Amino acid sequence: MSELYIVGTPIGNLGDITYRALETFRAADVIAAEDTRHTLELLTHFEIRKPLISCRAQNEVSASEKIIRLLDQGQTVAYASDAGTPGISDPGAVLAGAARAAGHKVVPIPGASAFAALASVAGAGGKTLIFEGFLSPKPGRRKSRLKELMATGSAVILYESPFRVVKLLADIADIDGGRRVVVGRELTKLHEEITEGSAREVWQDYSSRTKVLGEFAIFISGKKNAKLSGECTDNVGEAGYDDRQDFGD
Repeated sequence: MSELYIVGTPIGNLGDITYRALETFRAADVIAAEDTRHTLELLTHFEIRKPLISCRAQNEVSASEKIIRLLDQGQTVAYASDAGTPGISDPGAVLAGAARAAGHKVVPIPGASAFAALASVAGAGGKTLIFEGFLSPKPGRRKSRLKELMATGSAVILYESPFRVVKLLADIADIDGGRRVVVGRELTKLHEEITEGSAREVWQDYSSRTKVLGEFAIFISGKKNAKLSGECTDNVGEAGYDDRQDFGD
């Protein structure tokens, strides 16, 4: 039984690569990648040379079959998406499931994630945090799903492209202009920007900009934690212990 490693990689700043990720890449027989050109740049930066195989959303089923054949032959494979953790709004889930079904061990190598990065700085996430990823590009479907998500009362994190982020912010403001929103633009990159305010304020900010560039993660507060960050409320977790205590891993 061979091993498939699902490797988290930096979402921007290469300094966020983990020692374990580098060790895994160096030890693997083959590296599968969402975009071999993108991953080759990462590997070259760290002076790692390995055979590469493409496994992207458009060919994940057929590529998974090829990778499983490599695993069947006793080769170790590491998989990396373009940035962040595979399977989180990125390819990787089909491959992981197929490899496990074929009897191979699938090992997570944790790393960066825009979802986790934004959640860590947004504040007041509450006990429930919904990750929805990218909403439909169709206006009607997007707004309908937004209404459903915001009606749950829980905090939500979304991803969006620079081409639709202003429209998304407009929809959020239209549904509940007072709901607290935190936008992470180009997280961990040179031009990282974190903007916080009411949905209406953040939409007005972005709609007034001449150009909107970068990759976006958007935090929408739940109804019970719609205050600005720093205004903490309940510190006692569901299990009954105080969340302020310091627990080890």
